Amino acid sequence: MSLRELVVLGTASMVPTRERNHNGYVLRFDDTTILFDPGEGTQRQMTLAGVSATDLTRIAITHLHGDHSLGLAGVVQRMSGDQVPQTVPVCFPASGERWVRNLLDASAYDRHERVVLQPVLAARGEVVRVPPVPGQRGGAMPPAPTLTARALDHRIDTLGYRLQEPDGVTLDPARLAAAGVAPGPDVGRLQREGVLALPDGRVVHAADVSAHRPGQSVAFVMDTRLCDAVVELADGVDLLVVESTFLHRDAGLAARWAHLTCRQAAQVAADAGVRHLVLTHFSQRYHVPEELPREFEREAREVFEGGLTVARDLDRVPLPPRRHRT
Repeated sequence: MSLRELVVLGTASMVPTRERNHNGYVLRFDDTTILFDPGEGTQRQMTLAGVSATDLTRIAITHLHGDHSLGLAGVVQRMSGDQVPQTVPVCFPASGERWVRNLLDASAYDRHERVVLQPVLAARGEVVRVPPVPGQRGGAMPPAPTLTARALDHRIDTLGYRLQEPDGVTLDPARLAAAGVAPGPDVGRLQREGVLALPDGRVVHAADVSAHRPGQSVAFVMDTRLCDAVVELADGVDLLVVESTFLHRDAGLAARWAHLTCRQAAQVAADAGVRHLVLTHFSQRYHVPEELPREFEREAREVFEGGLTVARDLDRVPLPPRRHRT
């Protein structure tokens, strides 16, 4: 069975706390495993979460502030030490390339990793497709999900990302039964060949017993003011992972430092039809561990009724079940 889940490695903005590590998120999506925004301490958090460096198929960085990138050096050195066999692209805003290179050369180590840098140049309002991972899929496999990037509105160049699975078709059990196709080898033959001759002489075509299968999607939105790109990245996604640095009572601070408030993030999710909202990237000013989840949940619930997670370090959040077939 395929695994589709978000593994939360860290949830603190700018300064780690005793309870919260710097940012870090791993998205498992079948055979795609993306590490987003490896902040300081990510290598250790991966160990605690049971995520191996050999699992990673991509690293995606939203921007080059330290709480979103300082862990890159340790993660890449771990990949080198483990001699990860696959090529792992690292995508990031093109203007941050010098900092990415500095992090990769931060200390001496034997370089065995196969990292490929993919600087992304995204103008405001532009949707950019991030190049796919080389050599990950054969021709017999279903199409890979696409990763796109949009420029956000922060104090330095910042990207938001969206992973989108293509729509497809799947054999429908009710239609198979109505057509007289029994579970078992005949179903596999119909999938492979597209047509099946039954013992009574009838011929069943796969198209006649299939249903539309909506693709699933995940959006990842970190440091930004409200802007059109936030709404468009979030549009209709199954899972939205979004910064929620401040409560709305501190909206002035959010505006000053170019961040979202909890209520702003939740309102975007409500307006965009998000199925499950993950709030994260909390300011260290909210320092009482047991109060933070309650306050942020209370504020989000003022405007958003869907699935909700106020993230804690090492949480695992599954993608919602696939939308209903049509």
